[in-house]
Amino acid sequence: MMLLRSLFFYLGYYGYLIPHALLCIVSSQFLSIQSRYRYYLLWNAFTLWWFKITCGVKYDVSGKENIPNEACVILANHQSPWETLFLYWEFRPVCAILKKELLNIPFFGWGLRLLNPIAIDRSKRNKSLQQLLDQGKNRLDEGISVLIFPEGTRVAPGVVKKFSAGGAELAIASGFPVIPVAHDAGHCWPAHKLVKHPGTVKVVIGKPINTSGRESRELIQEVEAWIRQAI
Repeated sequence: MMLLRSLFFYLGYYGYLIPHALLCIVSSQFLSIQSRYRYYLLWNAFTLWWFKITCGVKYDVSGKENIPNEACVILANHQSPWETLFLYWEFRPVCAILKKELLNIPFFGWGLRLLNPIAIDRSKRNKSLQQLLDQGKNRLDEGISVLIFPEGTRVAPGVVKKFSAGGAELAIASGFPVIPVAHDAGHCWPAHKLVKHPGTVKVVIGKPINTSGRESRELIQEVEAWIRQAI
């Protein structure tokens, strides 16, 4: 039964994505970047709703009052595609750090490219870090938050992967606060697996962390410890 429900989910997932992405591409020349965020991310909202309808997955969020009115650096654990959809929508406008290869995915990548993400080449570590610091600061100064998954890849629930300090370095260099986010989405939407599982994704949004005078390694260790405890 869950296999059939998961297949039905993907039918709507891609069925909405393709025409929506095409409309985004056509309309991009007429919309500012802020307007693009408001319109393009309707696909995220639809997918979260469709996921609930087809697979029985709801979500419960605590700490929404901690989301600041200003831009921030969002640091979250990474278990599945779900949190990317949710965090993009919840913190919009938000710029993601991602592998440049994702921009070449038909429809999804084409639309994502129009939101000016920071697309990095992971094989060039030093260049990627400088790109993150330079472009990330520009996005923050424009009032656009930056979303970073310090684990660098999706990690199954219960598996521990050390956090990288790039996001902490960006927050310190730019002077913007860090917002830690913890969730358990991997239980309902396991990465790289077809079948989804009904349930409630729990999301905890932490209080803003001031980055003035902090060291990056100390800061990322604090964030990692908070996320581990929250999970």
